[in-house]
Amino acid sequence: METSLQSEGGSSQQWLKLINRMALVRHLCVHPGLSRADLAVEVGLTKSTISALTRELIAEGWLMESGVVATGDLGRRPTPLFINPDRLMLLGAEVGIESVRVVATSLTGDIRARAVSAYGSSRSARACIGVLASLLQKVCGQLESSQDIIGIGVGLPGGVDEAQGVLHFAPNLGWRDLPVGAWLGERLAGTPLADVPLYLQNEADVAALGEMEFNPTPQPMDPLLYVSINQGVGAGVIVGDRLLTGSRGFAGEVGHMVLQIDGPLCSCGRRGCAEALIGMRAMLRPDEAAEPGPHSLAEVRARLIDKDRPTLKSVTTAGRYLGVLLQNLNTAYDPACIVLGGAVLELGDPFLQPALDTLTGYAQAASLAPPLVRTSRFGADAVAAGAAALARYRVTRPQLPQASASRGASIANEDTEESL
Repeated sequence: METSLQSEGGSSQQWLKLINRMALVRHLCVHPGLSRADLAVEVGLTKSTISALTRELIAEGWLMESGVVATGDLGRRPTPLFINPDRLMLLGAEVGIESVRVVATSLTGDIRARAVSAYGSSRSARACIGVLASLLQKVCGQLESSQDIIGIGVGLPGGVDEAQGVLHFAPNLGWRDLPVGAWLGERLAGTPLADVPLYLQNEADVAALGEMEFNPTPQPMDPLLYVSINQGVGAGVIVGDRLLTGSRGFAGEVGHMVLQIDGPLCSCGRRGCAEALIGMRAMLRPDEAAEPGPHSLAEVRARLIDKDRPTLKSVTTAGRYLGVLLQNLNTAYDPACIVLGGAVLELGDPFLQPALDTLTGYAQAASLAPPLVRTSRFGADAVAAGAAALARYRVTRPQLPQASASRGASIANEDTEESL
């Protein structure tokens, strides 16, 4: 019995150490250039603990030292610490409607490699996951031999049970209740990526994490909303530094918020959903919209250039409904920032300006300032880079095993230092 307790205590101490290590990493992600003494004050650990942990993190490639800071004081000058951008890498993938996109990023979100591959003739779910596995290996092969991949994230077009690795429903692909995590794990077995931690989540959710995790400024953006507009419409919601996923993984499915009673039919079976009023299908001619499957954004863009009046009218109307959706989301979450992403943003001002005008009009009617709205800094890579951010988010926020959680909390309370 005594041996068991000692073992449990040792395990909990290891988890506590891991939590503290990752707390340092996260803090330096947001506040680069701090010295060891600065970290001790801001994180709440002793200087000796900080020294020991940073020594390990530098050796493993998480952190690096830069030039000393001249303070004018006598004695040893402080050495700034930064996240190492060259050693540890993340892989992020977007499983889209037509293709897969994979990027490799540094821990700070700099894209070091990318590849895109269409699905080809076979659109079965297993075949598409096969394309994903092959592309992940291809991008892995583009990295230097000294670079280690510490996490893989995947953004999927539908509701996801992240804990089980299951895609519940991807309406624009017709996929339901698929064990994507298990399938991808099988395809990566025996490859250099076989033992790399794998994380899956909805595409808009991971894009939201990308905007938060890879934020180049210390300015907080919480709550943060990411609204994705493609064939469908979705949103990622971050509140209190945490991704809001809901009880079944469906939080953020704002494309299926009803904006018009008895409106046009949506892919989900309801009428008047935001997706039916804002997504790609809403901008097509009636005969095209009736056709199943994905549609060409290039055609819509070409018609706008030719000043096709029906297309301009439909794009303007879709933009106004986007403004209505943003107003509803602004009222519900009072966000510090709304980020817009997705392929439809390529239409530019004919689509975006009516949305912003509508949102501003609602704010002025209530004598309020409109929310801050901007487009994603990652452009077409927003979901793939966000999936890499999902990997960083999970890797740097380790959780105690359920069975040891209470014991770990007890040890943390007994410790003379604060665990973060």
